[in-house]
Amino acid sequence: MIDLNPYIQTLPHKKIAVFGLGLSGLSAIRVLTQTEAQIVAWDDNEENRNKAAELGATIDDLTTTDLSDFDFLLLAPGVPYSFEPHDVVLNAQKYDLEIIGDLELLHRGGHGLKTIGITGTNGKSTTTALMNHVLNECGVAAIMGGNIGEPALELDLSNKDLLILEISSYQMDLCPTFRPDISLLLNITPDHLDRHGGMKEYIAAKARILDGQGESYISIDDDFCLSEFDKAFMKRERFVTPISVTSTIQEGLFVQNNFLCHNRYGEDIIIFDLSVFETLKGHHNQQNMAFVYAVAKKFSLNDEKIFQAFASYPGLPHRQYVIAKQNNIQFINDSKATNAESAAKALASYDNIYWILGGRPKKNGLNGLEIFKEKIIKAYVIGEATEGFSRWLEHFGIEFEAADNISEATEKAYAQASQAGNEKTILLSPACASWDQFSSFEDRGNQFTDKVLHLMNEAS
Repeated sequence: MIDLNPYIQTLPHKKIAVFGLGLSGLSAIRVLTQTEAQIVAWDDNEENRNKAAELGATIDDLTTTDLSDFDFLLLAPGVPYSFEPHDVVLNAQKYDLEIIGDLELLHRGGHGLKTIGITGTNGKSTTTALMNHVLNECGVAAIMGGNIGEPALELDLSNKDLLILEISSYQMDLCPTFRPDISLLLNITPDHLDRHGGMKEYIAAKARILDGQGESYISIDDDFCLSEFDKAFMKRERFVTPISVTSTIQEGLFVQNNFLCHNRYGEDIIIFDLSVFETLKGHHNQQNMAFVYAVAKKFSLNDEKIFQAFASYPGLPHRQYVIAKQNNIQFINDSKATNAESAAKALASYDNIYWILGGRPKKNGLNGLEIFKEKIIKAYVIGEATEGFSRWLEHFGIEFEAADNISEATEKAYAQASQAGNEKTILLSPACASWDQFSSFEDRGNQFTDKVLHLMNEAS
């Protein structure tokens, strides 16, 4: 948990509204109660309200109460804010009350650590976890948080040199002053448009991470990021470095024929082969490694040590994570693939796929994934997307069947994959949100993992 540093020490006797009592909201209350601030909290969920009351917060409906004497509203990132805002946001705005998130509060606490902020539509979690792993393996005392791991306000920052934050567009919306010292923009593709109101607003939320002074590493492989690179370069507030995995570039890092290369002063320098790392397969992971390498070199780390750290990276549990291999079947948990763009990265990485997909569909559905149809032996569809995804699969001639739940889908996939003699992959890569049948993508991935391990125990 953060120390009661100078900013936090200014909070006693202030009146603070906290809305949204999930992990970040409750962690904020645990910190703020140490300051003797007056905390008033609300959540639409009664169970969450009870948890906040147990931590010492006063419970009151912040959507209707008079907020004129409050100092700020601490809003959970999951609450609609910028487009079709929640009633609590409208109420706060009526009183001209400042609205911030937990990352802003952490920043104002003056923890004194250099910060790395990582955002993008896809790949944020892997890049954040890989960055944390590589830096620590190479002797830099780093800790990660934000949209991954422990809530930001409960991180133990003592004896650390560096704070690595995965930052979503929702979180950046709630950071009026915080900007990371080192910012990474990995990619931008359409997502969360219902929350931001459109692509322009979504891009603007992502690009906030590039404002102010510091350093930025920006992909130039999609048009949206390329545009933001050009803007950042012209503003000259930050030192910006381009990164590409699709083309050679000057004065930046790029990948060519699986080799990571660095162009400096017009000379291409080959660094090492990225295809050798077992837990970092796929084109997308080459981009993740390029970003991590770029930042690692900022700290003058040795190439051989970085290579060894890549090789020892275990992978994230729900991002193309190899659960197990049995006979000729490997089981891959890619539950964090909540949209088609993300699922495409998994489908591109394997062959002879028995694909488990579905859930609560995103606006663009499975558009673009038809290019992988020759890789897919059969698909198994679950959740609210079943009807629409079934039509899509039938249209593109991909064999499929529906299942009531993830357990049934896994059983069917395993039974049919076991009959084939070649190497094959049972892949959970849903291309959907998880909220129709699960509490989170982690819950979805854990249920899949449990079922896989059960089937393997039965077979042994």
